Amino acid sequence: MDLNGLVTIWNEGAVRILGWSEEEMLGQPAGVFFTEEDQQNAIPQREMRDALEHGRGNDERWHLRKDGSKFWASGEMMVLRSDGGKPEGFLKILRDRTEERHSQERQKLLMHELNHRLKNTLSVLQSIVTQSLRGAKSVAEVASTLQDRISAYSRAHDILMHENWSSTDLKSIVESAISSLGLEGSPRFLSSGPHVELDPQAALAISLVLHELGTNARKYGALSNADGLITMRWTVIKDAGEPFIEATWAESGGPKVVPPRKIGFGSRLIR
Repeated sequence: MDLNGLVTIWNEGAVRILGWSEEEMLGQPAGVFFTEEDQQNAIPQREMRDALEHGRGNDERWHLRKDGSKFWASGEMMVLRSDGGKPEGFLKILRDRTEERHSQERQKLLMHELNHRLKNTLSVLQSIVTQSLRGAKSVAEVASTLQDRISAYSRAHDILMHENWSSTDLKSIVESAISSLGLEGSPRFLSSGPHVELDPQAALAISLVLHELGTNARKYGALSNADGLITMRWTVIKDAGEPFIEATWAESGGPKVVPPRKIGFGSRLIR
């Protein structure tokens, strides 16, 4: 560019990245590929001023192509001088860094999401530990209970990991609960219902609920003998136009049902 910022040479790299031909740009202000906001804030002039005062001007910002699309680029402005050292114009070096920018943004988003999930996971685990300790009769009992509950939570995580942590279906969560009870393929646990997509938090919560129901059935209910049966069915209903899951966990063939003497972790979790 000359000292007024008008293009004097426009190479093939500029054509490839920016889209304007050399014929279109010769004699035109180089500021044309800056965004309207940057042009209003005189960013091209500031770069030239920095180059004159400090030897070079650097920046990283969004730029415009001829077709109006934006791309992220790092720029470097340097002064062109005569043999006597007098400024004669400027050389602008521009590097397309769009993919690197998008990669950094994706990484930042993933780190934010990972931090959010870790906090949620730690919060749930803290609650599991606190509630499991409450009312525990012995160290051995609480150790076994904690191991089972954390394992149930871990299995739900595994299911979500296979789905890239986006979502999973209720059937997969139910099948995992059946498997953890050792009843995979057994006629003692029957389940049916439509395909329902669950977001990660819902999937984790329902996994814990099913674990507590299964544990209770094994200790006191239909699975505490050789004849009991569990049937789980679910459907989708509409309430004021909003979809809800209505699920039923039914036990039969077990011991006589008696009201619990205390409210445990499972009851609190389900409620």
